[in-house]
Amino acid sequence: MNLSPSKHAALAALLAAATLAGCSKKEAPPAAEPHAAAPAPAKTGEPLKAGFIYVGPVGDAGWTFAHDKGRREAEAKMGGKVVTTFVEKVPEGPDAERVLRDLVAQGNKLIFATSFGFMDAVTKVAKDNPDVKFEHATGYRTADNLRVYEAKFYEGAYLAGILAGQMTKSNVLGFVGSFPIPEVLRNINAFTLGAQSVNPKITTKVVWVSAWFDPPRETEAAQSLLDQGADVLLQNTDSSAVLQAAERAGKYAFGWDSDMSAVAPKAHLGSCALDWSGYYVKSFNDVLNGTWKPEVTKWGVKEGAVDLVKVASFAPAEARKKVDAARQGLKAGTLAVFTGPIVDNTGKEVLAKGVVADDAWKGAVNFYVKGVEGKVPAGK
Repeated sequence: MNLSPSKHAALAALLAAATLAGCSKKEAPPAAEPHAAAPAPAKTGEPLKAGFIYVGPVGDAGWTFAHDKGRREAEAKMGGKVVTTFVEKVPEGPDAERVLRDLVAQGNKLIFATSFGFMDAVTKVAKDNPDVKFEHATGYRTADNLRVYEAKFYEGAYLAGILAGQMTKSNVLGFVGSFPIPEVLRNINAFTLGAQSVNPKITTKVVWVSAWFDPPRETEAAQSLLDQGADVLLQNTDSSAVLQAAERAGKYAFGWDSDMSAVAPKAHLGSCALDWSGYYVKSFNDVLNGTWKPEVTKWGVKEGAVDLVKVASFAPAEARKKVDAARQGLKAGTLAVFTGPIVDNTGKEVLAKGVVADDAWKGAVNFYVKGVEGKVPAGK
């Protein structure tokens, strides 16, 4: 979110207050207190009204586009039982609270806040409206009428890394980062680990842009990485600017959050795409059936929420075969991206041999793995 996909005023305050360097996100949150399920809405025979609030434009080709595509597909599958609406380009901060309250006033009984930086606003509005159910993408706070959903973005990044590690000629990869928070750091590290699984010589350079959607800055960051010798790029930002910059330079890159294969077909190796439709159908049905309850849901390749799609036909067959094998491992549960031993780029062991990282570990990532150059910024 885009945590993605990847998020500004509220996120800045969170970063400043965090004790970790680095969506999840600043630190592993305390275990949620048990909650009683919010009461089911009265059955009036009218369709369920559901509202969505987006941080970017629906045409961003990335994070917001993927959420809106999921919204439209899920609504279509509900056969008239659900009517949805959305508000796009909502800044994180006071404006988010205003828009959320407006959606409540319009009679929406289920509201999705689709950016990590909306967390303070959705928490406050949910508390004031106990008869409305709220869902927050990539956050960590729950309440009687507030739950969290997110995707295992890092699984897509790992698959991209496997392909990148086999396509690079310089053995240098580049990553355009949004904010140095655990969600993004997981993706950088997974991309690098995936590449190193097929090419131990891999190193990764990172440039931060302090934005989720800023095409000019994303372009500048991509060009900087290309100038430093990176010949395969990935990003945790919402536009297609990085992919386009790679094509202009005759290099390779990936789409992020949605299928970007049509944007720069000569550079496009694949897209780390999200499919939110399945979760949205589940959520709609939970409300309609009276089974909705506060919980944290994290879906990945296994559940069909994450995948590396439109893998380039010009990639060698052996390279595509290795991506397919890893994908099957993720689906079957025989492969976990973060399995020890894992060492950070200072040589410190951060996950012991044979240990599979749990959610607490993944939620507290504040380091680069071995092979990623530089230091994690302390904040914006």
